[in-house]
Amino acid sequence: MGILYDDVVILKQSEKEGDPTVITINCPDKTGLGCDLCRIILFFGLNIVRGDMSTDGKWCYVVFWVVGKSTTRWGLLKKRLVEACPSYSSAFRISFYYQPESRQPGPPDVFLLKFCCHDRPGLLHDVTEVLCELELTIKKVKISTMPDGRVMDLFFITDSRELLHTNKRQEDTCYHIKDVLGDATISCDIEMVGPEVTACSQASNFLSSVITEEVFSSDKCDGHHSGSITSKSISILMDNCLSPSHTLVQIVCQDHKGLLYDIMRTLKDYNIQVSYGRFTLKEGRNCEVDLFVQADGKKILDPNKQTALRERLEVELLRPLRVAVVSRGPDTELLVTNPVELSGKGRPLVFHDITLALKMLDTCIFSAEIGRHMIGDRQWEVYRVLLGEGNNFSVRRNKIEEGVWNMLMGWE
Repeated sequence: MGILYDDVVILKQSEKEGDPTVITINCPDKTGLGCDLCRIILFFGLNIVRGDMSTDGKWCYVVFWVVGKSTTRWGLLKKRLVEACPSYSSAFRISFYYQPESRQPGPPDVFLLKFCCHDRPGLLHDVTEVLCELELTIKKVKISTMPDGRVMDLFFITDSRELLHTNKRQEDTCYHIKDVLGDATISCDIEMVGPEVTACSQASNFLSSVITEEVFSSDKCDGHHSGSITSKSISILMDNCLSPSHTLVQIVCQDHKGLLYDIMRTLKDYNIQVSYGRFTLKEGRNCEVDLFVQADGKKILDPNKQTALRERLEVELLRPLRVAVVSRGPDTELLVTNPVELSGKGRPLVFHDITLALKMLDTCIFSAEIGRHMIGDRQWEVYRVLLGEGNNFSVRRNKIEEGVWNMLMGWE
């Protein structure tokens, strides 16, 4: 027997301010489902303070306790979580209960949002926030400030609602952009672009060795470096004695925004299934995670595989993103990078948090670019932000770096 649509995801909102909202998910299982659910929750700006999950390999039961903004659109969140759940027919082959389409979706259409306006402090963040609220994903951006103070912004975006090809959706998007820009607006246009335009807009797939050395040098050696801000120490233990068929992975570390997402995306990339898991946030921003996992339906017994998984988890939890402020001759550039999932999905809200941090630091943005590049054997999203003239590099460097890092980690 199946479960009705309304029972796929159940939200029980907190009755008292500050108490968590409880999200219960009951659906067929698939490898990586926990990652997909955590990514959606992160996109909506919510923090998971507690989590329980269990599965028998076919059906899973997940409960998240979340806290976040008072403006959270709970109805839309529920819809997005339901869409992430596999079809019920995949587990029970039923046809009279909720069944999202099982076909594999193709790549989303890419649109070019182009607007020109007069520059002002915080402009880029205000536009980015509007796009996030409209569920428009920024794939790439090029921002240029002209000598006369005008700004020309090019956003290559995709639409989670798959409606941006309609006049109504385009007009609604431009309306919200013009509303936040106010009298500074000069023009705003949206058009669909073909794969050839998208390809031409991409930077080289490989970054220069100078940039990769600045951002990733601390992965190879100890010691502080401009790109080496990290979380606090972490403990990861693996045990094959407590369960006859599962490996127990125990993690104790400092909490940060998207912590559970970082764990789940790492396991997803390694094709590791979580049969039972518990996440608990303790006092002092410390958290404990217990996961009973399998690889190909078996324990992880190979010492080399254990070591590889442990080392990858350590890197992803200590430094889920890289942040560096570097000198480019007379200019100052902010570099932020984060790994892309093997599925091709990136980390939500990174550009939103970068621009918000710079706005709060009263730091002007002269130009910005987002691109995906191969660094080593992995694909990374790279955000390059050229900071405006007048920012004193020697004085503001650490402050900017730490401010952006704290915002990205949810420690602001």
